[in-house]
Amino acid sequence: MPCFARHFLVSRKDFNMKTKFSLRQIIFIGLFAALVFVFSRISIDIATPIDSTRIHFGNIMCLLSGLLLGPLSGGLAAGIGSMFFDLFDPKYISSAPFTFVFKFAMAFLCGLIAWRKGRNSASLKFNLIACIIGAATYLVLYLGKTAVFDLFIQQVEWQAMLGDVGTKALTSGANALIAVIGAVAIDKLLNPQIKKMARGK
Repeated sequence: MPCFARHFLVSRKDFNMKTKFSLRQIIFIGLFAALVFVFSRISIDIATPIDSTRIHFGNIMCLLSGLLLGPLSGGLAAGIGSMFFDLFDPKYISSAPFTFVFKFAMAFLCGLIAWRKGRNSASLKFNLIACIIGAATYLVLYLGKTAVFDLFIQQVEWQAMLGDVGTKALTSGANALIAVIGAVAIDKLLNPQIKKMARGK
């Protein structure tokens, strides 16, 4: 097996997947869910041929949740914060369940890779790789859902679907780039004591 592929094989020992959360974990999940919600509101709306999309900063906090809290806690923080953003906006309320799953997957995969083999996201190299994979996963899920809904739910012509997906691909790609750079930079700049608290050290 190629050495590169072995970097991403994960065993149960690589991270803590216990379902019982300590009070500290619950507090940090709630804190980062709130940060995801607030940063998601900092946005610029962009019209598409069918509806609209946004440039926003919420994904920075989603990826940072995965880096600091690990896969499960980080995924919950990202999913809950993003879901509540959708629930508080009539324009996005119907997307809330999908948003929870997609944002959870983004932060979960980010944390999974960053925390592998007891690294606890201490490696800048693997943090960057983790954020790229997490952001790319969300991008694929979001654009795939958009295409399916356009064609089979809204039943628009495929040309309109391509225009909608194309516009969202550009804005979501920009969001992904902003999120990766922002999350890695903030994690690098954070006070080590804060990082130890978040990671339960």
